Amino acid sequence: MPTCWMRRRAFLAALGSVTVFPLAARAQQPVPIVGCLVNGSPQDTDFSVAPFQRGLGELGYVDGENVVIEYRWASGHNERLPALAAELVSLPVAVIAALNGSASALALKALTKSIPIVFQTGGDAAELGLLTNLNRPEANLTGVSGITNFLVSQQLGLLRQLFPRATSLALLTNPASPNAKRLVQLTQAAAKSIGCDLMLVTANNEDELEAAFATLAERRPGGVIVPTNALFQTERRRVVMLAAKYKVAAIYDTREFAEAGGLISCGGGADRFRQVGVYVGRILRGARPADFPVVRPSKFELVINLKTAKALGLDLPPAMLSLADAVIE
Repeated sequence: MPTCWMRRRAFLAALGSVTVFPLAARAQQPVPIVGCLVNGSPQDTDFSVAPFQRGLGELGYVDGENVVIEYRWASGHNERLPALAAELVSLPVAVIAALNGSASALALKALTKSIPIVFQTGGDAAELGLLTNLNRPEANLTGVSGITNFLVSQQLGLLRQLFPRATSLALLTNPASPNAKRLVQLTQAAAKSIGCDLMLVTANNEDELEAAFATLAERRPGGVIVPTNALFQTERRRVVMLAAKYKVAAIYDTREFAEAGGLISCGGGADRFRQVGVYVGRILRGARPADFPVVRPSKFELVINLKTAKALGLDLPPAMLSLADAVIE
């Protein structure tokens, strides 16, 4: 178990009654409590939780020292989020961070209009119904909102470079995701603009992942986009293994996939989670969510796994390699 979790448990034990103060006493707490709803696994913290803690640290907050972070983990299962969100809202938390997607933030928004919420989502926060004005957030929410339409165009462009003669490309989606419908629409439009059909495959649990990749192997599109999704992220080693098993060229959103053996990742880096931590730290210092515009990432990271490319028999264009932020030999 990571040292930070052990230290936090000891700190909670020492605090005793602090964690059961009534909500009305939140302002008098000597040590603030931060809720963190993660649609991921506690065994897989490097992707989101570590940069989140770094962001908090920039404002001087360290879990187990001068702040307590109460985590709840959904492990990629959206259906667990409402109950986990209710647990956090029932605590005397000063602010709640919603990591790994819009479903976490929407579950929290449905339960409280008073506790500040800082979210991270791959989709557009306004289109998803989290708030209406990204530049001037209303009520109790702010955070980091992805630019899905820009990202899928970049990803499809990379697949087009790899497979210039392909007549179809593919998208894997989780239909349980609040962003799934909009993602499909954006990707279909982007595929049409480069003269490709878009094949759709779906998986909303671990068992359906193999069937999705078997379908890809049978129908042989030029390549597949595996977008940001808590299920896919939690099961990324299985996803990468299935892509290798069925010899499917896949492009992913986060570098953790490429580091696990995925072909290419192109997407937002860890800074989006660090930014959530920074906003949470500022709110702990007395700011309001409405004081901070929703951040829209402007830099995307390209990581290429050359070993996987060779296993798939792909000769990567020199121009693509020259643009890569990292190349894994």
